[in-house]
This record gives sequence, C-alpha cells and structure tokens, in this order.
Amino acid sequence: MAYPTVSAPYGLKPVNLIGGQVFAGSTRLMEIASSNNVGYATSIFYGDLVKRVSDGTIEKDTGTATATPCGVFLGVQFTNASTGQVQQQQFYPASTPIKAGTKIFAVVADDPDTLFQVVSCSGTTVVAGMGSTVIGNNIALIQNAGSTITGNSKVAIDEGTQNTNNTLPIRIIDVVRDTVIVDPSTGAETFVEFIVKINATMHQYNNSTGV
Repeated sequence: MAYPTVSAPYGLKPVNLIGGQVFAGSTRLMEIASSNNVGYATSIFYGDLVKRVSDGTIEKDTGTATATPCGVFLGVQFTNASTGQVQQQQFYPASTPIKAGTKIFAVVADDPDTLFQVVSCSGTTVVAGMGSTVIGNNIALIQNAGSTITGNSKVAIDEGTQNTNNTLPIRIIDVVRDTVIVDPSTGAETFVEFIVKINATMHQYNNSTGV
C-alpha cells in the first residue's frame, strides 16, 4: 500500500479534542497590538503558537523548549488602511497598516483540550520519523518561518528532544497512521506526523502565575 508523502511541516493543525470530542471550530478573537495605525512587527502564520502578553494582546510564541502559549493562530481580520474594508486572511503580515481607529484581531484555537496534528523534523524543515514509543512523552518545538505564499506555519516538533521533562511545551498523544513508513525487511514502523496537545503545565490558561 502506498502512503501519502509528508515533505514539509505545516504548523499545528486542530483535529479534535481530548476524549474524541469533535473540534467544532470554536475559537476566540484576540487582539494583536497596533500603534499609530501599524500592527505588531512579527508575522504570524496559520498553525503558529501565540501567547498573551501583559497589555492584553497576543504575540507569536517563539519558544522552543520553554514556550508558554495560550493557543494556536488560525487567521486574522483587520480593516485595510487603503480600502477601508474588513479583510480576513490566513496569516498576519508583520507591521500591517490598518484604518485609523480600528484594531487587528487574531482567530485563536485556545481550548487547552484541543488536539493538533503536526510534523516531526530533525532541525529546520527536514522531516524525520520517530517510533510509537514516543507517545506520552513531552517534546520541544522547531520555530521555522511560515510561508507568505500559502499563509501556513512551518513550525514542527523537534525529533530527538522527546523526554519526560514537564516544562517542554508539547505532549505527544498519538501517531498518525495514514503516513506511517514501514521498513519492508523488518516491518518496523516510523511515523512523521503526530497528534499532540499543548502541555497542561505550559498552557497559559493552566498557569497559576498569570501573564
């Protein structure tokens, strides 16, 4: 049987909730900071992790082994400075100009129980498999820059960093069997896509210290 090929990471893609509950697309609008009608100076892509900051807005969470996100970015809406029309798109471009008196809002999957599908890489965007023995481990992230063409993130989990350290930001829940790689001589299975969630101790909603 031929399995689909996974050639690159695509960020964290919501698939369902813990316990098999359906992800019904429930999200929260969260403000992205702006000043003098120009937005936050870092691009955020579909599938990137984001975090609340002290002024009540969100920023991209660029952490790898110590990220503390509130959720995953799924799009943006703002009022275009040139046309005056509300614009919705896949990713937020750095320093977006907006109409005076308006704000920028990110669409964020912020439920701590959300499960995401993600690719395993061995540094930057090189796809690298792991065995099913990593299920239950925690793991670090690789923070690749997203694509301005597709609007998608290229964040991945970092093959080789998996262990029981409770400060790592991602918990591995399961493997994706549709893209398994089977060694024909030994029957050994290697997986390049995984089902994960934000580690409970690192999700901002579960952090007792607050922002």
